[in-house]
Amino acid sequence: MLGLGLAGLGYASVVERNSFRLRRFDVPVLERGHRPVRILHLSDLHLTPRRSMLIKWVRSLGALEPDLVVNTGDSIAHPEAVPALLHALEPLLSRPGLFVYGSNDLYAPQPKNPARYLWRTSRNERRQNVPNLPWEELGAGMTSEGWLDMNNTTARVKVGDLDVAVAGIHDSHISRDRYDLVAGPAPADADLRLGVMHSPEPSNMTRFADDGYQLLLAGHTHGGQLCIPFYGALVTNCGIDRARVKGLSRHDSAWLHVSAGLGTSPYAPARFACFPEASLLTLVPRR
Repeated sequence: MLGLGLAGLGYASVVERNSFRLRRFDVPVLERGHRPVRILHLSDLHLTPRRSMLIKWVRSLGALEPDLVVNTGDSIAHPEAVPALLHALEPLLSRPGLFVYGSNDLYAPQPKNPARYLWRTSRNERRQNVPNLPWEELGAGMTSEGWLDMNNTTARVKVGDLDVAVAGIHDSHISRDRYDLVAGPAPADADLRLGVMHSPEPSNMTRFADDGYQLLLAGHTHGGQLCIPFYGALVTNCGIDRARVKGLSRHDSAWLHVSAGLGTSPYAPARFACFPEASLLTLVPRR
């Protein structure tokens, strides 16, 4: 039994953690007559400077030439990770892009008992009162290349042939979301209305849907990270249900995509039955 346990741990921490996947989804959200556009959704890299395999794989995504890149946060996990992240994103930074922060873009990860997730989430669970990761440098690195900072704000962006109205919020997991700053009916004249957040909290998703946003993107869950084959995630670490812990689903009138993310906390460097992933969403006309 000990041998099987060690083999499983080795697989989860060495093999599956570095077996990056690109998932593809068609999202029927456009009006008839529009050509398809592609959104590359990245999330939860939790990057440290020496994760060379992850950096190389993210760089390879530039070959996809997406129409828009959306980064839903928790990009870094180390004070010196920003240059490594910008190097990883370099082939994508020339594409239109936007981002929001996750808690681990501000607060460095700390050792924790992973079993606690079975009975509670980690919402507002941090020892630091002042951010100790270079989140401002992180944001400046992306905005200097033209990506939009969508934390508690709205914007319009050209995506292929589409005029896209975007609303984004900061991370609800650390109570920095301010939906009231973006609240109100989404612009009716936009070809697409997109809502972006880090943690998929149902209360915020409902507000996005009620305001007319058609596609919602989030991360945070890691897809459950340690899952049971044929059963799925044990926990989501937020308010969303296990059935929607990753992938494409519906929330009220909106489509919802939750990324299982590409990384892990440095203090929990393992994935099981939950491969690290990025997603390519092809938006197509409704039938």
